[in-house]
Amino acid sequence: MLYSAMGKFKRIIPTLCAGMSQMAECCAENTDLKSILAQKIPKEIEKVKNFRKSHGNTKVGEVTVNMMYGGMRGIKGLVCETSVLDPEEGIRFRGLTIPDCQQVLPRAPDGCEPLPEALFWLLITGDVPTEEQTRSVSKQWAQRAHLPEHVTCMLKNLPKHVHPMSQFSAALTLLNTESHFVKAYNCGVNKTKYWEFVFEDTMDLIARIPVIAAMIYKNTYKDGCVPDIDESKDWSYNFTQMLGYDDPQFTELMRLYLTIHSDHEGGNVSAHTCHLVGSALSDPYLALAAGLNGLAGPLHGLANQEVLVWLEKLRQQVGDKYSEEQLKEFIWKTLKAGQVVPGYGHAVLRKTDPRYTCQREFAQKYLPDDPIFKLVSSVFNVVPPILKELGKVQNPWPNVDAHSGVLLQHYGMRETNYYTVLFGVSRALGVLSSLVWDRALGLPIERPKSISTDTLIKLVGAESEKSRTPC
Repeated sequence: MLYSAMGKFKRIIPTLCAGMSQMAECCAENTDLKSILAQKIPKEIEKVKNFRKSHGNTKVGEVTVNMMYGGMRGIKGLVCETSVLDPEEGIRFRGLTIPDCQQVLPRAPDGCEPLPEALFWLLITGDVPTEEQTRSVSKQWAQRAHLPEHVTCMLKNLPKHVHPMSQFSAALTLLNTESHFVKAYNCGVNKTKYWEFVFEDTMDLIARIPVIAAMIYKNTYKDGCVPDIDESKDWSYNFTQMLGYDDPQFTELMRLYLTIHSDHEGGNVSAHTCHLVGSALSDPYLALAAGLNGLAGPLHGLANQEVLVWLEKLRQQVGDKYSEEQLKEFIWKTLKAGQVVPGYGHAVLRKTDPRYTCQREFAQKYLPDDPIFKLVSSVFNVVPPILKELGKVQNPWPNVDAHSGVLLQHYGMRETNYYTVLFGVSRALGVLSSLVWDRALGLPIERPKSISTDTLIKLVGAESEKSRTPC
């Protein structure tokens, strides 16, 4: 088993030694996630308190006018404990890369991919869980998955033409009637206890989200029937069964998909929105619903659909027997029309997205002869050199969206409007883990200062004058 020997684990990933010692402190035998957090939070609060006391006035960067007009791109203004995006290695979940997670996180007995439950434990505690701890989360989520009648009634009565993401957001908003945090806040609970009730809401929410997502899928595209959850199975297995997919390979794909899409540090739209709304002490249901509304945008969660649309246009023009020259011609035509090649480039990454790579490896293992996968592979060989030649793209490599939709299509999920719901199911793991820590650390309401263009012009002019004034 993966955790049979600590020494073997250290040899596999030497950089995790410090994390393992933390895990030992918290007792690997303990499967009570809330009690483990209760042990960790006071230490983290003291760490942050001491750090702010000694370095609270230390500058960590500069803000330029272009940053202010460019969507705050590059401004260091947020703290996110759960993940950090490395330009060279991609996302690190609590210090672990995606290949690290694939090696060390517990898997299903019949699977090879990490379980999202294990990733959630890692995100919220910073520790790699044991198999027993992972199973305990699976069981808790299965037991908490029941939806109140008013939510199921609303979902069943929504017209089929309502977009799946609109249904998703509405259901989560309506579900806030069940919020432990709202009840505790209204009763005047001490703010040092806020995290406990946000944690309970988080566990309930993540448990219920697959049921909501499955109901949306079945009501919109299928017969409306959603089977019961099997408490002996993992979160992804139950989700795929409720969706109506019983192919073990699709379940494995979902385990991988739900893990790698879970978190992408704190500045992306869905994560930042959830943090921002939560900072006003809105409950986790409302905060997550707001984050999902951001995820629904074409510049965020809808990108994989745009990739599929572009690939279909390409396939219609070149067919399944194409030359490299035909691909280059179509790509140059796309670029010369002032359009981008969807799925290529990233605001932070400067190499191929590891999330793309692990999905490519999955496809090479399970569907090497799929014609769309072959087309994606051919595009992967052709696009980066063209974008480098163009000279205007900082990152010519593919990101996660260049591959995820192709895998879903292969296993029969062709309802592209639903893909962002899958993304939202996964993203809940990361943003809600962060929300628990936001309340544990007592982070205040987020309220940056804004100024007008005229004020900014005057400010920049005054600073320029100051810099020219001799001492």
